Amino acid sequence: MTISTQDITGLVLAGGRGSRMGGVDKGLQTFRGTPLALHAVLRLGMQVGEVMVNANRNLAAYESFGTPVWPDADSEYAGPLSGFLTGLERCETPYMLTVPCDTPLFPLDVARRLADALAADDAEIAMVSAPEADDQGRVALRPQPVFCLMHTTLLESLSRFVQQGGRKIDAWTAQHRTVQVRFDGVGDATDAFANANTLAELHHLEATPPR
Repeated sequence: MTISTQDITGLVLAGGRGSRMGGVDKGLQTFRGTPLALHAVLRLGMQVGEVMVNANRNLAAYESFGTPVWPDADSEYAGPLSGFLTGLERCETPYMLTVPCDTPLFPLDVARRLADALAADDAEIAMVSAPEADDQGRVALRPQPVFCLMHTTLLESLSRFVQQGGRKIDAWTAQHRTVQVRFDGVGDATDAFANANTLAELHHLEATPPR
């Protein structure tokens, strides 16, 4: 089975508080002259059939990107799973792919590789696994749960999980057939999934060669 690009809706997660960036709206911080979230919208738009944005502040600014913008149903800032839930409630395709707004260098083939793995493993969720450094600078392959391709039939499961107080993505995905897809092969950039939690990290990513 092959999953068509048109059967995937991309969701850019921009609904967080941005607390480690001083409370600013992270998705609207500029990366090479373009708001981070718009950069993600454009990068994701090349890979999927439709794109929407999950945001909880400055909705008019996000709507100016030309894509549907949906705030969380609750106002609790319950984290990425609230964004997942909002997206699944609005998604009109069989699959949804989530990406965060603060990882501007994510690969241009992430949708295809996740879709191929999901189909090959008959999985319900495909999640990125990529190199990441710990506090001591040791690099290891780690799950990147905000990069998730999932069947939209999982809406009921996620709704129940969140209503019961669940907040951790991996605790929810562990309940389903999940395949982790490695992005550490030849040709894979080691910083493709580096995210900007602080302004210093954002400036560091801006200094990397464009690709």
